[in-house]
Amino acid sequence: MSITLIPLATATLELETPVYIPNTPRGTRVIVDVLASRWEGERLNAKLKGRAAADWALIGADGTLSIDVRLTLETDDGAIIFVSYEGRAQMTQTGATPLIATPRFETGDERYKWLNTVQAIGKGSRDEQGRLIYEIYEAQ
Repeated sequence: MSITLIPLATATLELETPVYIPNTPRGTRVIVDVLASRWEGERLNAKLKGRAAADWALIGADGTLSIDVRLTLETDDGAIIFVSYEGRAQMTQTGATPLIATPRFETGDERYKWLNTVQAIGKGSRDEQGRLIYEIYEAQ
């Protein structure tokens, strides 16, 4: 049995300067506010709704970056969707390897209820402007 990946959206996130809390019992905590987000695809087009959006990341002693992101999207046609995802990357001397994330969605809007059953996977990296760009796929 194989996994099929169906393109869902390109997600572009503009991020605030991170707040670092070093030497916690679990490693270095990194808190990053999401200032703006745009998701664009054939089946999902949306932007960040509100300001309650951030990554509560953790860098372990071995350099593993673990992300924990939560945000709310509003689709171009007015639906509200909660998105949460975790993921991993390896911190290196020159930054981080690409982030692999696993978004999940929650909505009550009939037009997008199909998202409630989707397990997505994405790969993200920084662009020249410092934005985080993810290619998001629906896994089937």
